[in-house]
Amino acid sequence: MKASKIAYKPVGLALGALSGVIASAAFKQAWKLIEGEGDAPDATDEDRPWKQILLASALQGAIFAVVKASVDRSGAVAVRRLTGTWPG
Repeated sequence: MKASKIAYKPVGLALGALSGVIASAAFKQAWKLIEGEGDAPDATDEDRPWKQILLASALQGAIFAVVKASVDRSGAVAVRRLTGTWPG
C-alpha cells in the first residue's frame, strides 16, 4: 500500500464524519421543504404511508451519496495539492 493511501486514512475518516453531519442537516432542510414537517418518517412509523416513507428514504440516500462523494473528492484534491500525489 502506498504511503499516501495510509496517510490519507485518518483524513478520510474525519471527512466521512463531516459529510455525515452535512448530509444530515441538508436532508432535514430538504424534508421541511417537501413535507413541511420537522421529522422525516421512520420505516417503522405506523401512522405514515408507504409513499412518504419511501420518498424520505430515497431522498436521504441521494443526499448522503452526493454529499459523501463531494466531500471525498474535495479531500482527495486537497491532498494532491498538498502532497503532489493522489491518495486513491
